[in-house]
Amino acid sequence: MEVRELEGLELVGFYTRTKNANESDPKTAKITPMWERFGAEAAPKLRGNPKVFGVYSNYESDHTGFFDVYACSDMLSKDMSEDFKSIQILPGKYLMFSAKGEMPQVAIDLWGEVWSYFAVEDCPHQRAFTTDFEQYVDGNEVQIAISIK
Repeated sequence: MEVRELEGLELVGFYTRTKNANESDPKTAKITPMWERFGAEAAPKLRGNPKVFGVYSNYESDHTGFFDVYACSDMLSKDMSEDFKSIQILPGKYLMFSAKGEMPQVAIDLWGEVWSYFAVEDCPHQRAFTTDFEQYVDGNEVQIAISIK
């Protein structure tokens, strides 16, 4: 992992609002259905060399509260669907995590590493809870960027 200063980025995709406690129950989970919809409706519209992201923003409080989630890309336009929403990845300081492996398990495991890292009492970084994101680099690599203070 490494700290990086990142520029802002404008993305477009599908949106939902949820909290982590709801995502552990298939009856209340919203993130998986949103990604399934992205795969069915948005992915076919991607052209060229698109970058695909999952963006987490508008945190109610911390990792226990509600937050917005986007399944999005830099190669979509709001004009393509009335359901597409814009999201801005905010410029700032991010702690970067990355892993390679079989999707979606590698992304799930990497989020586990992120949560474990920040759960340590003497963690050298503090989450800002502004904008966090995962970028799917290719079919078997994911990078997670956590905004830090």
